[in-house]
Amino acid sequence: AALRGRGGAAPGGGGGSKTKKKNGRSRGGKANNPPYLPPEAEDGNIEYKLKLVNPSQYRFEHLVTQMKWRLQEGRGEAVYQIGVEDNGLLVGLSEEEMRASLKTLRRMAEKVGADITVLREREVDYDSDVPRKITEVLVRKVPDNQQFLDLRVAVLGNVDSGKSTLLGVLTQGELDNGRGRARLNLFRHLHEIQSGRTSSISFEILGFNSKGEVVNYSDSRTAEEICESSSKMITFIDLAGHHKYLKTTIFGLTSYCPDFAMLVVSANTGIAGTTREHLGLAMALKVPFFIVISKVDLCSKATVERTVKQLERILKQPGCNKLPLLVNSDDDAVTAAQQFAQSPNITPIFTLSSVSGENLDLLKVFLNILPPLTNSKEQEELMQQHTEFQVDEIYTVPEVGTVVGGTLSSGICREGENLVVGPTDDGKFLRLKVCSIQRNRSACRVLRAGQAATLALGPFDRSLLRKGMVMVSPEMNPTICSVFEAEIVLLFHATTFRKGFQVTVHVGNVRQTAIVEKIHGKDKLRTGEKAVVCFRFIKHPEYLKIGAKLLFREGVTKGIGHVTNLQAITTKENGLEESLGPGQLSF
Repeated sequence: AALRGRGGAAPGGGGGSKTKKKNGRSRGGKANNPPYLPPEAEDGNIEYKLKLVNPSQYRFEHLVTQMKWRLQEGRGEAVYQIGVEDNGLLVGLSEEEMRASLKTLRRMAEKVGADITVLREREVDYDSDVPRKITEVLVRKVPDNQQFLDLRVAVLGNVDSGKSTLLGVLTQGELDNGRGRARLNLFRHLHEIQSGRTSSISFEILGFNSKGEVVNYSDSRTAEEICESSSKMITFIDLAGHHKYLKTTIFGLTSYCPDFAMLVVSANTGIAGTTREHLGLAMALKVPFFIVISKVDLCSKATVERTVKQLERILKQPGCNKLPLLVNSDDDAVTAAQQFAQSPNITPIFTLSSVSGENLDLLKVFLNILPPLTNSKEQEELMQQHTEFQVDEIYTVPEVGTVVGGTLSSGICREGENLVVGPTDDGKFLRLKVCSIQRNRSACRVLRAGQAATLALGPFDRSLLRKGMVMVSPEMNPTICSVFEAEIVLLFHATTFRKGFQVTVHVGNVRQTAIVEKIHGKDKLRTGEKAVVCFRFIKHPEYLKIGAKLLFREGVTKGIGHVTNLQAITTKENGLEESLGPGQLSF
């Protein structure tokens, strides 16, 4: 009854072509109770339509307005369930009605400049002689002014689990030869090619056009071409699996703000090495993750099943509390993508091979349909705040000058804008000008909150910059601190954690050694205990925010928490009035 209770039409007037709720209830009372979907939500990008057969012109305009709303909610993507009532009752349509409804939907999509793709069809068991179907349709808008949907996926997993090879196969469009050919294009250093181990963070892109087809390097020469012909982009952040490079992996997870994480597990070795640690990191940072079991061509069915069972057992443990969902068909992949975005407890599991290509298409279907986590309203709120850009990478490019890479966490950044960057070692902020912006290697005029990009700063001195700095609008008057308090949970420590202990603290893109100044209300901490701890950075002040997630580590010692209080250093205390020479005035 709770499921059937609600059935209001969505904004834009979507109630007209749907049958009265009474009918749904009387049908629901039959012996073979029809299955239900959750009732339609007012917001979000999923729309239920019973049928769309020959609507009047007035009704058609209403439907188009409603489609625009749904596309805006899903940032360019919407899912239409045809043959479903507002309250989620699966009614189904005959062949003829379905054909007419899809024709209307295609007309609506053309009107708003979108394309439609049928995701799946299923039959509904009713007591009628005519077979009745439900169709699920993805509506994707061709992007205006480069506003393609961009999702960031961090790739985690133990060393030698096949992370870089899987990305090579997805982004290059060619299967691997079993000896690591596919991953060669992803490596950035000679020692990585020689050892076959990723030690740095690399970015790979996979595009989907408005019809849901894959766009990668197999039919595009450059990243610019992929961006031009895609309406949705998946940026994979390839992280290192080896324990030696754990600090790089943590930096990739905290500073690049991934939307999702993909944990790659090798079918023949199962959960080994850093797999549990990476799983713990994703959970501590609250990054929704899905699992890919690779190398299924190397081992028997029984071995793959054993690895799946091993994963399911870990995911169901009280610490994880996840609901594993094994994906075996296109239908499963569509369900997994939709449920994964709606419920953080669902964890899809894929079994595939980068050599034989087995089940690779299921992962592509999943990535194609995967919706963004934030809706348009949340993004607009972020865009109205002051500009704040996190500096994660620094390069020097010939004939361009200094270039910084990172993520715009709030506001809007335009070409030619004047910002201040800092804090420097002595806590100052320096003025600079953004000369040009590139997103996914193609030029871009405006950068919006949540997007990753590289900014060219012209002749600005590179030696004044470091990872962990922020670029903010001058009127923001940023607060910086050397001493801060955080509420932490000590995940693991061999002995007791006490005053004077030094740890490496990760907060967003900040990574620095800090010393424990004080543990409030206690002398010492043991594994599993909670406390408010006062930390002091040992080298230079940093820009932090209250509420930011915090990770700290030192050898085997690990802990998580969030920043609760800052002892701010004001700009006046710091005496930020002196000049540093032309083009680098301090502020």
